[in-house]
Amino acid sequence: MLKRGPKTQECSLLSVVRTALHWLRARPSTPQKIAVRAAVVLAAADGLSGAAVGAKLGVHANTAHKWRLRWLDARENLDRVLARHDRRTKGNRLHKLAQEIASEILADAPRSGAPPTFTPEQSCELLALACQKPEDVGVAITHWSHTDLAAAAVQLDIVDTISPSHVGRLLRELAIKPHQSRYWLFPQVDPVELSRSSIEISGLYLQAPTLLHQGTQVLCIDEKTGIQAIERNHSSLPTRPGHPERIEFEYQRHGTLALIAGFHVATGRVVCPRLGPTRTEEDLAQFIEELIAYYANQSLVVVLDNLNTHKSEALVRLVAQHCCPDADLGKKGRKGPLKTMKTRAAFLTDPAHRIRFVYTPKHCSWLNQIEIWFGILSRKVLRRGSFRSLQQLRERILAFIEHFNATMAKAFKWTYTGRPLTT
Repeated sequence: MLKRGPKTQECSLLSVVRTALHWLRARPSTPQKIAVRAAVVLAAADGLSGAAVGAKLGVHANTAHKWRLRWLDARENLDRVLARHDRRTKGNRLHKLAQEIASEILADAPRSGAPPTFTPEQSCELLALACQKPEDVGVAITHWSHTDLAAAAVQLDIVDTISPSHVGRLLRELAIKPHQSRYWLFPQVDPVELSRSSIEISGLYLQAPTLLHQGTQVLCIDEKTGIQAIERNHSSLPTRPGHPERIEFEYQRHGTLALIAGFHVATGRVVCPRLGPTRTEEDLAQFIEELIAYYANQSLVVVLDNLNTHKSEALVRLVAQHCCPDADLGKKGRKGPLKTMKTRAAFLTDPAHRIRFVYTPKHCSWLNQIEIWFGILSRKVLRRGSFRSLQQLRERILAFIEHFNATMAKAFKWTYTGRPLTT
């Protein structure tokens, strides 16, 4: 009489786990071994024996049996993965669950492998070397490559020999990338002054609608220089199914323009755009005069950056003409409000004036809302544009400003308050 083998333990799956395994199996980028293991678990959950699973999937029955048992033995690990999945509230939860199942349950079991080539102390010394400047250890280069690090480690007697690829593996474990760099600006602004200025400007933005009803206009102004009239050598190929627009790489230059414009904070409209070849202090003074005439007999608060031309003699004389025509301005370089840039800035920021200026802190032009609008102009007109002449460039920019004011203008939702952002 034949004896029956042990009863096969039932392999049941939660619906979310089944969906995750189906996703792993169908995803083209899933490694083949992970896809096969997911298929084995799914087939086992359907009640197939190891031999039947092997026949269905084209794998050996022992392989099917092994991964069935591995899955059953990993239930505690699966419970931990599902607990993390339940706590998530954002992102693509199903895909993250599938990826964690692949990496924590369906991955190869740890293997002993060969003994380590380097001691932990040697590895730490090598990683510490990667975090130093090469010139600090007598190597006349500015940054490390894997090859340079391997050579320096041998030269400094950290190791007897090591390959650049092994150096790369050690660095990847801790995400150390000495071959990469980013620009960073050391803050040179008094933090108290920075906080005061940013709070004042943010407050102006939030109060702009109220100030508008009181007859005070809050405006942001700046210049966008070097706008090139670029003409593509050939026309772009239009978008079609499966293909984005294709833009001719080669082009001809027909000169540049400088745009000076104002952004009305309460309404989001662009006002008094001025296009010309330069952006001198006379150009800015003429622009401000147009702005004053546009908002005749109204109070103006103008936000702008710390460019020298924004604190010029011409600007002081213009503001004095409209706010205090009898004031003694003194002489540039000698005395009075005109004496230095600091005294000119103090005069222009005087809150008693009907027209006053508020300056963003140094390196904080991002506080100026017109910079946001300049980005919109670049994306929607300049980046893909082709212009046969400066005149055509001028006409296209002015036409876009008219279109923007008619259909797109609205106040920006300013969320920065001058204090660190919180989540």
